[in-house]
Parts: sequence; structure tokens; C-alpha cells
Amino acid sequence: MKANNVIRLLEQRKITFEPYYLSAEKRGAVETATLLGVAPSDVYKTIVVTRLEHGKNILAVIPGDHEVDLKALASALNEKKLHIPTEKEAERITGLQAGGISPLALLNRGFQIVIDVSAQSRETFIISGGQRGLMIRITPKDLAAITNAHFAGITRREYSI
Repeated sequence: MKANNVIRLLEQRKITFEPYYLSAEKRGAVETATLLGVAPSDVYKTIVVTRLEHGKNILAVIPGDHEVDLKALASALNEKKLHIPTEKEAERITGLQAGGISPLALLNRGFQIVIDVSAQSRETFIISGGQRGLMIRITPKDLAAITNAHFAGITRREYSI
């Protein structure tokens, strides 16, 4: 896999990162964690969230074994109600394939980025590199600085049946 815009951006800004290359099929954060041999909480996924009123769409960056708590996210953003679009809608909104949606690939595209507060206590985490099969290990602090993101408690644990 050759360098994409995300890798070029990180290199240009002299940000420390580690790329991981997997096959390019779509997989979830938990399956990705298994393939990388790390805990599901080490891989953060990017969830597209839309406002019901006009305003920037949101990218919620959350641990792979959690789900977005829309009430908590709405509260953190002073919104009344938020919505998670379908996978197809998320792809249309971002221009990226599900499984490859990354805040780093969507810089300056009008998204508001919120990273779950759990990331602040981590040295590093793994996020999508902007295309299926490319994952990037980066510090949450660097991701927040590059994307102008803020941290908030926006998740709840996913429950398995």
C-alpha cells in the first residue's frame, strides 16, 4: 500500500505515527483489533453523526467496543437532537467508504470532531488512516491538535447478547 494523503499529512507535519496495513475489506473495530493483536479499546472508530438542524456534521471518535451515546454527545455540543445516518448516507456525507472514515482524511471538510474523553488517559490509540486496510497509531493529543477536536464523554459500552 502506498502513502495516501493521511500519511503525507502526518509526515509533512512531523507527527509521530505508526501505520498498520491490513487487507482492504470492510471490518469493524473489534475485528481489526483482533487482527492487530490489541485490545478492542485500543482501536477507536469514527462514527458520522448529523444534526437535525443545519450545522456541521460531526465525527465522533470512540473506542471500538463502545457506541455513541447520542444524548451525551448532544449535551456536549449544546444540541437538542442528533442522528446517526445509515452506512450509505455516511459514505455519501464523507466521500469515504465505511471502514475507512477518518478525521485525518476529512480535515477542512467542515466536520466538527469530538473524541471520547477515554482517549485522554491513553498514550496512543489506533484509528483509520482514511482508507480500508490502513490503520494509524497516533497520540490522542496529536489527533486533537491536527483536527481541532475536543474531548467529551460521548459513549456507552456496547452490550453483547
